[in-house]
Amino acid sequence: MTPESHSTIFLAVRPIPWLALAVLAALPLAGQQPPSPAPQTAGSAYHLRPGDVIKILVWGQVEYSGDYQIDERGVLEYPVMGELEVRDLTVAQLRDRIRQALEAIFNSPFVTVRPQFRMAVLGKVERPGLYIVDPTLSVLDVVALAGGPSSSGNLNGVKLLRGEDQLRLALEGGIRGRTLQEIGVRSGDQIIVPRKFLSREDIILFLQIIQVAISAVLLANTI
Repeated sequence: MTPESHSTIFLAVRPIPWLALAVLAALPLAGQQPPSPAPQTAGSAYHLRPGDVIKILVWGQVEYSGDYQIDERGVLEYPVMGELEVRDLTVAQLRDRIRQALEAIFNSPFVTVRPQFRMAVLGKVERPGLYIVDPTLSVLDVVALAGGPSSSGNLNGVKLLRGEDQLRLALEGGIRGRTLQEIGVRSGDQIIVPRKFLSREDIILFLQIIQVAISAVLLANTI
């Protein structure tokens, strides 16, 4: 709401000092102002690809907000704009185009655009499957979404699969805190948590086998 559209309020109380009036006039009306523009995140520089899911939020306009998927042609269909070629556009460029289109309908629309990665988390995790994740999450965050590693899962041997390519992600040191985008993860990649070389179950089974073998030897010696 612009300052010109504020209603005039008449006060039938004691006069308020001019300084207090100035302070009151400077305060925005609660619930009527959009949030301050957020600083650009690492996701703003992300280049869009076919298959990406984009979360678009237009402040105060539910019908123009939601999750939209880029089809195999690199085209995004959005209200007001219709089909829009977005392949290789950055998130910031798409946000600016949407804002410009909505300015024909709304006064100073507040628009945020965030990419959402489609990723499969497989292997030794509690809930393997396909997940829609924010690229600002870390690999450990994504594994946590899948319930975390199972008792036989090896986090230090996590692998990233992209088509026929395979990359081992040693989740040690600085990489633990790095985001998916920072380490080059893309939508459609797969995170694989491998099995430990010797899991707890393997060790228990091994000890049981040894115990049975010892018992068999002792039994044979008593015969």
